[in-house]
Parts: sequence; structure tokens; C-alpha cells
Amino acid sequence: MRDTILIADDETDIVSTLADYFMYNDYQVMTASNGQEAIAKAGKQPDLILLDINMPDVDGLTVCARIRHFVSCPILFLTARTEDSDKIKAFGFGGDDYIVKPFSLEELGARVAAHLRRERRRIESHKVRFDDGLAIDYTQRSLFCNGEKLSLAKKEFAIIELLSSHPGQVFDKERIYELVWGYDSEGEASVVAEHIRRIRVKLNEAGVKPYVETVWGVGYKWAR
Repeated sequence: MRDTILIADDETDIVSTLADYFMYNDYQVMTASNGQEAIAKAGKQPDLILLDINMPDVDGLTVCARIRHFVSCPILFLTARTEDSDKIKAFGFGGDDYIVKPFSLEELGARVAAHLRRERRRIESHKVRFDDGLAIDYTQRSLFCNGEKLSLAKKEFAIIELLSSHPGQVFDKERIYELVWGYDSEGEASVVAEHIRRIRVKLNEAGVKPYVETVWGVGYKWAR
């Protein structure tokens, strides 16, 4: 299977040149022209990310910091900054390499290949869902809001996992109870409402929208 590279840079000429080079060398390529788009496409789990530091809306350092909790692949910064302090800062944000513009395509290609070889020796795939400021890491069973990990009880995460895996689908309380607590569990389905109330409080305190919506008289669903 071919490796996938995400190229994030607001300079269209650079994106085009890099995309052509890596596709010619048998890589799959995704591109992003700004920070928000880079964050969204990082959710598709590329094998390596080439990330420009100076981008509009959200700069590359912020992008790296926001996705580093959920993306384990190598992140290589592309930048015109040459100061050692800039390099140290970039590594501190979670970058794996720092490549100064202008650069040789052959050298960049060699560095990419080296990082991918290293990554194959320790690769760990995560299933992650990105949505605005929210990220759900189903593998690690963790939820992050704007880069900060939320403290969730086991059943709270199980409800989020169930609903977010089926966005838009309505589940009544009894069905949620059966799927999360189990058919043989002793208790009342009314406990679901209390768990959802606590989930909403935590999401609200974290500053993200209330993803769990009530469908009156029917049940609950995850907002699309």
C-alpha cells in the first residue's frame, strides 16, 4: 500500500510542486491551503504531514499542537525561519523535523522516506473522529476539546462512542442502556438521562457545542 502525505501550505506553487514530486514518486497526496483544512484532513490519518508554519487563520505550530494528541505520524515543518529559537519552538510543539525554504526536493524526499521507514517500526494506528474543536480517540477511549483532554467516566465515554459512531441516528434510552450497560445489567434506563446531562455539562464547560441532542419523545442523537 502506498504511503499518504498531507501537504499543508498556503502557497499554491509550493503545494503543486510538492504534490507533483511525491505523486511521481508513488505516494498518495492530500493537500490543504490553510490551518483549519489541515486539521480536518489530519483526521484521515496520513502517514506523514508536511506543514508550513506561516499559514492563514491557524498557523502551523497551532495545527501541530492541536492534532498531536491524536496523530502519531511524523510532522515535518516547512518554513523560511532560520533562527535556532524557531527550530526549538517547532520541536516543542511536536514536530519531527524542520526544513528551511528554499529546499532541495531530493533532500526533502530523502527525509520523508527516512521518517516513514522509522515510523513503520513503531506505527500505531488510531481511529479518531475530528469535528470542529472536538476530537474523539476511539482507540485510546479519550475525548479532547480544543486540545485539552476531558475527564469522562467509563459509561459517559461509551455513550459518546455509541452516538458519535452513528451521527444523526436516534437512540431511545432503553436501547442506549442495553448497548452500554448490557442486556443482563440490573438498573433503570433513566440512568441514561443523568449520564447525558453530565456529558453536556462537561462539553459546555469545555466551550464546545452540545453534540448530544434530545429528540423529544424519542431519544437522543449525535449532531451532524
